[in-house]
Formats: sequence, structure tokens, C-alpha cells
Amino acid sequence: MNELNVDESFDLQDIKSRFLTEHQLDELKEKSGSYEALFSKRAQLYKSKGLKDQHLTETDFKNFILEHYTFLKRPVMVFGNEIFIGNSAKTVAAAKSQLSVDE
Repeated sequence: MNELNVDESFDLQDIKSRFLTEHQLDELKEKSGSYEALFSKRAQLYKSKGLKDQHLTETDFKNFILEHYTFLKRPVMVFGNEIFIGNSAKTVAAAKSQLSVDE
């Protein structure tokens, strides 16, 4: 997030203290195409619950994200109709590019 230099006009939501609502998650799913795209398979709970050995459905991904914030791949950035999920160099570069177009 520091690399993006977003100003105070952006709504930053700390999901540890202000959890995602089901409505917000559904909106993110619409933009991303699936709940799985929003799901973090790096979360400690993913490993400790043995989820990697289970066949998870879209409903499962949604419910786990709503159950605990660590299941959401972060950060999630929405600029208009564009969504950027995660912090890979490619994702951050794409988000920076979108920000410069919007300015």
C-alpha cells in the first residue's frame, strides 16, 4: 500500500477491526469472478484446519472469508470497476498503472 501513495480520498478499511460484510464480499466476488480468487491459501488457518486436503466449493471460500479476516487475500484494491488482489509485483504494478490513468 505504501508504494501506491494513495491519498485520503481512498476508503481504507482495516478488516481486523472493521470486518467485511457479506454484501461487501459479494461485491468483491462480482468484480473478481470468484470467492476463490479472494481466498488466501497462505493463511495459517488454511494449514491448521487442513483445508488444503479438502475440496472447497465457492460457498466454502465465501464462508471461510466471512469467518476470519486472514482468509482474505490482501490487499484488495478497487478502483472503479477494476480490482487488484494481493501484493505480487505484477499486481502492484497494475494497480499503480491504473492509479496514474485515473489521475
